[in-house]
Amino acid sequence: MDFSLSEEQRSAQQLALKILGDHTSVERLAEVEKEPHRFDRNLWHDLAEAGLLGLAIDQQHGGMGFGFYSLCMLCEEVGRTVAPVPAVPVLVGAAATLQAHGSAALQERWLPAIAGGESLVTVALEEYNNDDPALPATTASEDAGSWRLSGTKICVPLAAAAERVLLSARTSDGIIAALVDPRAQGVQLNPQVVTSGETRYEMVLEDVEVKAADIVASGQAATAAMHWANQATRTALCATAVGLCDKMMRMTGQYTSERRQFGRAIATFQAVSHRVADCYIDVECLRLVTQQAASLIDQSRPAQEAVTIAKIWCGDVTHRVSQAAQHCHGGTGVDRDYPLFRYCLWARQIELTAGSSARLTQELGKTISGCYL
Repeated sequence: MDFSLSEEQRSAQQLALKILGDHTSVERLAEVEKEPHRFDRNLWHDLAEAGLLGLAIDQQHGGMGFGFYSLCMLCEEVGRTVAPVPAVPVLVGAAATLQAHGSAALQERWLPAIAGGESLVTVALEEYNNDDPALPATTASEDAGSWRLSGTKICVPLAAAAERVLLSARTSDGIIAALVDPRAQGVQLNPQVVTSGETRYEMVLEDVEVKAADIVASGQAATAAMHWANQATRTALCATAVGLCDKMMRMTGQYTSERRQFGRAIATFQAVSHRVADCYIDVECLRLVTQQAASLIDQSRPAQEAVTIAKIWCGDVTHRVSQAAQHCHGGTGVDRDYPLFRYCLWARQIELTAGSSARLTQELGKTISGCYL
């Protein structure tokens, strides 16, 4: 399978890195971290002006139409710069799912606005003890052409700033996927501070009315939509982790080349050089399995196994590379004036989001063993 980028994709990648790099100095990141949402709206606006928010959105809706694989490339650059923008929940979880499974009316209503940076639509994929949006505990009952939703979603990114939240709910004969107004009557948002330092929200729904026009899909179509959203989000998180880990590895390589002990750079010590070399192998393995998963999704081919394998690698690699980077940096790694700590916190957050390596390895093992029974 050919994972090489086209000239247009390379240009978009370079443009993304330039814009993201211009907005993610240590000083700028520290300023944004003082804000409640940790969301750099100026950076988001600049990405919109450059057309990058519409990278995977069809041209008829104001985007570039480059597809999901290119969108993962943008997520990688977001990870490389630890840019405080909601690329995964907004562009992948919400917009890409709407493009793949939403009605023409919903696509026309939301996709141009998302691509232009005018609207934020986020996604709620997790509940307590449940990270499978295709099997929600949240319930929905039909009421005179509308739906009434009750339940609790957790760790919802930017729920307080978004215009709609894409989520699923269980009905008497299946599930629905719906766009819920987070300011609607019956919605309560409770802040939750996660490992990365970002504020997310517990979203409590109590008999919340959702109009028929805001229903994305129902029945088997809704199940397919939420499976797609889950797989796409996991893959985009893996792509973000590729950027994070690659940057941590290179940061460590530079530091150990400059840090001197016993009269020479510590990078010349075999134990240190071997540790960084192991990081390089890990990063490249994660890159390849992520490209495989992203490519299959981009081609609308079955991707469940590839996505699971990629997320397992993602959890293991983020953990190992983060640990190695901190070890080789010594006390410098935890200095808040040095950038490494942000990468390590993001890495830990991604490691345990959308399924841990241990649980996904168990799931994969059951799938494989089932093929031989």
